[in-house]
Amino acid sequence: MSTLERSGLALLRRLNPETAHGLAMRGLRAGLVPLPGPITSLRLRTQLAGLNLPNPVGLAAGFDKNAEALDPLIRAGFGFIEVGAATPQPQPGNPRPRLFRLTQDRAAINRFGFNNDGMQAIGARLARRPRSGVIGLNLGANKDSKDRMDDFAQVLTHCGDSLDFATVNVSSPNTEKLRDLQGKAALTDLLQGVIDARDALPCAIPIFLKIAPDLSDPELADIVEVARETGIDAIIATNTTLMRDGLHGPHRDEAGGLSGAPLFERSTRVLARLSVLTEGQIPLIGVGGISSAEDAYAKICAGASAVQLYTALVYEGLSLAARIVHGLEDLLARDGFADVAQAVGSRREEWI
Repeated sequence: MSTLERSGLALLRRLNPETAHGLAMRGLRAGLVPLPGPITSLRLRTQLAGLNLPNPVGLAAGFDKNAEALDPLIRAGFGFIEVGAATPQPQPGNPRPRLFRLTQDRAAINRFGFNNDGMQAIGARLARRPRSGVIGLNLGANKDSKDRMDDFAQVLTHCGDSLDFATVNVSSPNTEKLRDLQGKAALTDLLQGVIDARDALPCAIPIFLKIAPDLSDPELADIVEVARETGIDAIIATNTTLMRDGLHGPHRDEAGGLSGAPLFERSTRVLARLSVLTEGQIPLIGVGGISSAEDAYAKICAGASAVQLYTALVYEGLSLAARIVHGLEDLLARDGFADVAQAVGSRREEWI
């Protein structure tokens, strides 16, 4: 991390977290943040559900909710980026304050509630996207929707022409009863509707499913069964957690989803369990608590074909993406892996 970036982060941490994020986004769009450009190599190149990624380190949804910084984020060193979540209608989300730093825990709690500009505005920005890079959209449902299942398909139909992939997000804890859609029957109907919408697009794109880390083994087994039956292309494990074990920060009891370092072990164990249940037939994307190349490598060795990060950027800056990518290449070389695919699941048993 450069001295300039370290100083900038120190200043931002003096501000309200949501205000600080807004300023960081404006600085990114204005070109004030040095960017390394795409990072790739023969060892880092990754195949994920038919997508050709320059490297396996992605940006998770939530950082760029409204697709406002597509070009600079593509040049920040990520192998792919996911924007959103987007809903059919714009919505303000939950009342502020709704984002809390837990600095002692290297974590955050948010209860945003799918605040976004809506699919019309987000779709217009995606239509002007840079053609380089792999860009996906996290699909969401409006809080007051009469048919939440249809909301996901609506967003995909409207924005799908500009996407490389789309993610069905039924795992946010901040929209009432949204996680109920992870049940077997409801999830089957939801995913089938999204896949039907995908199949109506001029070019088919892979559909990912993002799940919660708080699911039991039987619930995970049901999700894998539904994923197989519906033909989902990958599973993202995991979203934020409702658990609060071992936290020290003064905001530890705030309502919302916990992300960051405390989520690492829980999400990685879910990832490894999914790797066993899917028998390697459905690609997995590991998310939750990644703040170093070693963390990313652990996710890959537990069964992930690619990873995503977000919360650690609050503490380590945007340059963390490039540092993780370069460090990951060194770790793969150290252990004699010619590419990422060779490492996937190689130490899965350590997490089961």
